[in-house]
Amino acid sequence: MAALTTAVMPLTGGAIAYTAAAGGGDTCQTGAGVLLLVKNGDASEHTVTMVTPGTVNGLAIADRPIPVAAGAVVGIPVNQDYRNPSTGRASITYDAVTSLEVAVVRVPV
Repeated sequence: MAALTTAVMPLTGGAIAYTAAAGGGDTCQTGAGVLLLVKNGDASEHTVTMVTPGTVNGLAIADRPIPVAAGAVVGIPVNQDYRNPSTGRASITYDAVTSLEVAVVRVPV
């Protein structure tokens, strides 16, 4: 897993630098105003899965699959629900990484 760096967006705006999604998945910061941006340059839809590390009454909370259509850019809020208590970061997996780029930004809240 690759650790994605969070870009802090200034109030005046800023460019977003994407990186290739890692085949083994990625991790990122969590918190208020944190967004995972996924750009799918492939001709096929891909699924990004946000791992949910918690439990309720001893039952695992299901991970959240998010479809990203071919040619689309999707923003996914990365709140504290995805924070792994042992690493302090969210874990992200992908069904495939062909032409899939990601970026993590934090916007002022």
